[in-house]
Formats: sequence, C-alpha cells, structure tokens
Amino acid sequence: MERAIEEKRNALAAMRAAVAQAQEIYLDSYGKGESHLIRVVQGANAISATLSAAVHACREELLTAQPGGGRPQELLDKALASDLGAIERGVSQRTIYQHTIRSHQPTLTYVEHIVQAGGEVRTLDEVFDRLIICDRKVAFIPDPGLERSETALAVEHPGVVRYLVGLFEHTWQRASPLRSFPSTRLPPLLTDEVRRVILRHMVNGHTDEAIAARLGMSTRSVANHMRWAAELFGSRSRAQLAYLIAKSDFLDDVPE
Repeated sequence: MERAIEEKRNALAAMRAAVAQAQEIYLDSYGKGESHLIRVVQGANAISATLSAAVHACREELLTAQPGGGRPQELLDKALASDLGAIERGVSQRTIYQHTIRSHQPTLTYVEHIVQAGGEVRTLDEVFDRLIICDRKVAFIPDPGLERSETALAVEHPGVVRYLVGLFEHTWQRASPLRSFPSTRLPPLLTDEVRRVILRHMVNGHTDEAIAARLGMSTRSVANHMRWAAELFGSRSRAQLAYLIAKSDFLDDVPE
C-alpha cells in the first residue's frame, strides 16, 4: 500500500510539472497574461449591455462606424438617449454610415438630433464593418468568422486600438459630411456613387440580395439600379450587362 501511494505521489508530481510547463508556454504565447486585452462577448443581450456600459463610461471621444443602412426605430430610440447624454458630458462623437441612410427617414431624424447637439456624421459608399471606439482605450469589433449579432470582440490592447483608430480616421477623411436634411432623396452625386458601388459588386459576381445586404438597402432598390444600367448600356441579360460595364470606363469615371 505504501509503495502504491508513493507511485501515485510521483505520478501526481510529474503531472503537475507537465501542466506548469504547458501553462508557461501558453502564457508566453499571449504576452505573459495580456490575453485578457481581447475578450469575447457572446449573446445579443450581453453585447448590448457591454456596449451600453462602455458608452456611459466614455468621457472624451466616441467613434462609431455603423454599416447596414437604416437602423430599426427601436434601436435608434435607445441609442439617441445614450448618445445625447454622452455629448452633454462633453464627449466628442463622430459616426460613419453608408450613403443609403440619406434616404431612410428614421435614421435621418436620429442623425439630425445628434448633429444639432454637436456630433458629427458622415456617409460613405464603401462596405465596412461595425466599429465602436471609446476614449481610444477600448474598441468593439465583430468576429468575421462568427454570427455578428451573437459575438463581439472587446479589444483593449493599446496597439490594436491605435490601429483601429487609424482605420477610422482614414475612412472619415474619405466620407461625405451630413449636415442638412432637406428631403429623403439622395443628392445626384451620391446617387451616382451608390450606383457605381452596386454595379461594381454586380460585375464581381454578387447577387442582388447579397448587394442589398452589404449596402443596407432593399433588393428592389438594387434591382431598380440594375434596370437603369441595363437601359443605359442596352443589355438584354445580366451577363451581357456585366461584360459591357467591365469593358467601359463607367466604374472608373468619378464625377467632378
């Protein structure tokens, strides 16, 4: 019995040594305990609560990129009170949307309140991912490999946050300011930009449904732009239209 107990003690000691060695290697690969600087937040309710807490804790600057076109009214109502409260605390707020929100009245109403309070809003024709940065200390991004509404990454690593701020600033410089709200129709110049993006995605092989999802607009609106292009180029099929557009310089012609 004593020999059996001693053997088990020796086996336990060897196991502890192996686990300690594996743990040391694991921590070294993550910078000696820095793995907590990137956290996974799972579940729509948990993501909402985490973002809300971060915005309420924001004291200097709030940067957000919101893709997907117009947002649901209930989300806008909830965000408005929180965002106006942040601006009243002296938080500088800048937001980037896609051009399609310029014809979505609920989002325009929200934006008008934000701009009147001192926030800044710009729109862009490009496809981008959601990004929220609070005080340049914590950033929230989606995990590209998982369901966006169910998983988010909270990033607190200073180097990664600085990199994301740089991406935001670069995108902000290319975006168009949104200062007036005279109608629910896109200005002609922005309509041309949206149309070029739609046709560029079509030439690259995306379906109307995929294009609509990427740009935050209805499938019917995408189809209307396709119909306009088909009439302009005189095409009788989608394949012929893609060929004629690619052959022309239409997608490279940027209006002055």
